Amino acid sequence: MIVQRLALFDLDNTLIDLDAAFKLWASEFADDHGLGPAAVDWLLAIDRAGNPHRAEFFTMARERFALADSVEELWARYRTRMPHLVRCPAEVLTGLAALRTSGWSVGIVTNGMADNQLGKIQRTGLADVVDAWAISGAEGIRKPDIGLFDIAAKRCGKSLADGGWATGDNLISDIQGGNEAGLRTIWINHKASSNPDHAAHQVVSRIEDAIRLLLTI
Repeated sequence: MIVQRLALFDLDNTLIDLDAAFKLWASEFADDHGLGPAAVDWLLAIDRAGNPHRAEFFTMARERFALADSVEELWARYRTRMPHLVRCPAEVLTGLAALRTSGWSVGIVTNGMADNQLGKIQRTGLADVVDAWAISGAEGIRKPDIGLFDIAAKRCGKSLADGGWATGDNLISDIQGGNEAGLRTIWINHKASSNPDHAAHQVVSRIEDAIRLLLTI
């Protein structure tokens, strides 16, 4: 079966290195509040422990460090700052542009608050090299719901019924969601972990490898 040239990508820790940006933010946050290096370690540990929702994360941080600001204020400042800290490698931007030149329609499908995610897409230059995006906070549905994939596909001028590819680092939201949407999937296995139960059609260790794979199809 011929699959149309539709490539949908996750954003955080797929197209951009959110973990690296979070480390920068944690250091700034600790400095701004006079918390010291031990606080940075705590913030990073909590983030790694299942990546809690940011409302929950800032509730925990506020209680831990007895901060005067509300959870909503802390979270809002985080969303404002993060787009300035994230980076998209030049090789990724070039690769996405090459996909489009080769006839692919390219979209981003991401969970997260609309202001935060849109800021990342715009400030990293991704807005200039993709055709469309769908952000859960703007649409009211989250991956793995196939509805978010459907919105992105339609904004790319495509239909999920004709297939395509979904790429991401999360086995539930990206791979399970992509499979349920009728797409072929590429799992970005950053940690090179052995997971025989994954349902991805392809596995790579870096987003650059995923783009190169698609360029050969």
